Amino acid sequence: MSTITMGVDLAKNLFSVCAVDGAGHVQRRQDLGREAFALWLAQVPAGTVVAMEACSGAHHWARRCLEVGLQPRLMAAQFVTPFRKSRTLKNDRNDAEAIATAARQGNMRFVPVKSVEQQARLAWHRVREGYKTEGLEISNRLRGLLAEFGIVMAQGDRALRIALADLDAAASLPAELKELLRDLSAHWAQVRDRIAACDARIEAHAKADERCVRLRALIGIGPLTADAMVASVGSAKEFKNGRQLAAWLGLVPTQHSSGGHTRLGTISCRGDAYLRTLLIQGARSSLQRAKVTAQDRATPEQIWIRQLACRMPFGKLLVAIANKHARQLWAMLAREEAYDAEAWLKHPMVQRPAGKRAVRIAGMA
Repeated sequence: MSTITMGVDLAKNLFSVCAVDGAGHVQRRQDLGREAFALWLAQVPAGTVVAMEACSGAHHWARRCLEVGLQPRLMAAQFVTPFRKSRTLKNDRNDAEAIATAARQGNMRFVPVKSVEQQARLAWHRVREGYKTEGLEISNRLRGLLAEFGIVMAQGDRALRIALADLDAAASLPAELKELLRDLSAHWAQVRDRIAACDARIEAHAKADERCVRLRALIGIGPLTADAMVASVGSAKEFKNGRQLAAWLGLVPTQHSSGGHTRLGTISCRGDAYLRTLLIQGARSSLQRAKVTAQDRATPEQIWIRQLACRMPFGKLLVAIANKHARQLWAMLAREEAYDAEAWLKHPMVQRPAGKRAVRIAGMA
């Protein structure tokens, strides 16, 4: 393994490279165009660490590094910032040096490289989110235009569709405006059809993947969450335990501790915001299911949710459920296990022998 670490500041057309030796000294710097950078990767000695920020195109170049025998290291941008020598002097060369320095830290956390299949599956989720945003914008635009002419309807897409269906009966609207609204309504319908097509493709992915089928056995995890989780983290073995996955998703509290005093704040909201949103929405579903399930048919998790609901505010309760789900998903992916509602009985803390005081009390009874 080479002692040289290459830090690369990625861009669209111009890449800045910085080589750092084992002692942390800069050996050379160079700026390369896109085609020249691809040729340069093939000339780097095999086994060399090539560090990059996890930005657009980073996974593509990481896969190119793997093809030529290099060791790519992707890092979140916020982990690289502290290693830049001057925060007021930011340029591509300083960024490349900071990336190389950060990659040499023994406690640095790296982003796992996604395969082409993973990125293709995630593309459906990204496009679906774009269509959702576009559909909301179109519906708000329609409501705003109708409100200008005194037509106001209730919230929800159904009420808006009913109002648009009665345009011909609205004598107060100009004919030219009606034509515009019909075109906009047709565009809105096309966007909804696109969202339905994305849902169908994601559902097909989830059904064909055995890992997604296992994850969907957990209440609150549907095809959307299961497919996004598998496409984002794969086998999840890059995480040491479930708590690391929950922390990566931003479902753990922030800390402001000093002098032995522990101060916990709100959740960190770091990492993948899309997955975090899906898990919290799934937590809503789990909470509703737990409330309507009969006591004699409730699972241990649903009993736990009910107990939390009695002593936690609503938002904090959802985060707690989402955190638990993240840990369970990690166990099912990393250990290749199916969901077991009674798994908590196998925990060492549950199986530990009763203490002397408990034995004495039991004998007195």
